[in-house]
Amino acid sequence: MSEYQVLARKYRPQTFAEVLGQNATVTILKNAIKQNRLAHGYLFCGSRGTGKTTLARVFAKALNCLNPTADFEPCNNCSSCSEITLGCSLDVMEIDGASHRGIDDIREINQNVGYRPTSSKYKIYIIDEVHMLTKEAFNALLKTLEEPPAQVKFFFATTEPHKVLPTILSRCQRFNLNRIATEEIVLKLQRIAKELTISIHEDAIRLIAMKADGGLRDAESLLDQIIAFNEGEISEQTVSDILGMMPKEAFFKLDTAGKEGNLAFAFELAHRVFSEGKDILHFVESLNEHIRKLLMIKLVGKHAPFLNLLESEKDAYEASSKLYSEEQCITILEFLGEAQNQIRYMTSPKYGLEALLIRIIKTHQRIAMDLLVKRLIELEKRVESTQNLSKEIAPAIFEEKKLSVTRQESEYQGNKPKIQVQKQLPPEKEQKPSLTEDPTPTAADLGIKVKKPEAEQSLKAAAPILPKSHQYDTLLQFAAVELEGTIKKQ
Repeated sequence: MSEYQVLARKYRPQTFAEVLGQNATVTILKNAIKQNRLAHGYLFCGSRGTGKTTLARVFAKALNCLNPTADFEPCNNCSSCSEITLGCSLDVMEIDGASHRGIDDIREINQNVGYRPTSSKYKIYIIDEVHMLTKEAFNALLKTLEEPPAQVKFFFATTEPHKVLPTILSRCQRFNLNRIATEEIVLKLQRIAKELTISIHEDAIRLIAMKADGGLRDAESLLDQIIAFNEGEISEQTVSDILGMMPKEAFFKLDTAGKEGNLAFAFELAHRVFSEGKDILHFVESLNEHIRKLLMIKLVGKHAPFLNLLESEKDAYEASSKLYSEEQCITILEFLGEAQNQIRYMTSPKYGLEALLIRIIKTHQRIAMDLLVKRLIELEKRVESTQNLSKEIAPAIFEEKKLSVTRQESEYQGNKPKIQVQKQLPPEKEQKPSLTEDPTPTAADLGIKVKKPEAEQSLKAAAPILPKSHQYDTLLQFAAVELEGTIKKQ
């Protein structure tokens, strides 16, 4: 019985054409071979599983292949290609920078570069995780890297290029590898499942690809794990259970609970996360991705190509996005960013998760800052209009009161009034108004003519005239209540 080989190794690219998502890098390397413009040092940078070491191996095979194709691809049939594929070539040596990081290891390389290749055209050193070399080892490699023998090439791979000395970087051609697109990973997994005759839903494959976060090796490893777990058809729910992911329906219920102001749902969801043994940090990351998608739908629509949503999911996400405002989504993303740093250090992460979910639900009761400012401006304008109107009517009220007093004194003394008034104030208006009546006088009540027709309606609609200090106290109280978010929804 042959030994089992994991999917990441079994389906590792063996030619440039099989490398996914790195078209620019592949084109440069193939043109370098075509034009015979080969450098002595190459540095491949990128996140895990994007093809750094794979590209170095394929490039080494293409340089030493005895029968390259017309497109400068390795044939994978000659002795040189076979030895490199099996990892037993004497001319292509792979070195782990994490375990061979000292100056003695580099000194050994410096001593051996002078020997010619045994059977190939080039002697190639592939140093993986090169950033793990010590500073002394880097310095010992400088001279050899800058002026190596013509038949020697150095290929470096690293996930942390910022840790590589600038003097090393300046002596290499640097290639920054991209994260592999989700669609390309989906196609590769579908091809693998078809060759292995594995029945798996497209939703499950897409979920694996999204979980891999741009790393093809991670996606293949996850698929390998899921195939070993499930013997029958693989569904999206199966993938969620294996990976410990919370179903998306829970996040949609959280959106609805927030709109309804159901704070109890925060405790229900937190209890479910802990009772089912979900990873709390992974849950927060998934919730972060959920809110991020809602924000993107509000900004660019549900048909944006970078959303990575299934057609069946787009309507549900669009409906949930209408429950939030843009500013609210941004605020929640800030909450989640803080929580990812704080929850891992809490003595009771469950309480921290409950507090986080409560804050998210209560954001639906907060008033947006732009709406708050707008309300304050409108309130201030109402107060100012009331003051201006009172200044216009106050002199008329004073004159009318003065005429009324003069008339009463004249009648009391039995003399004829010297001043005649066209219309007297109704007797009932001279009494103190009751609490149930509207105390604001109108122009008709005062028996005066107002120049502006709308002034009478403005006076009736305006609040009672208050001193200026009282008006600003009212504004401050209103602002304090709004900022605390305690105003009840209309």
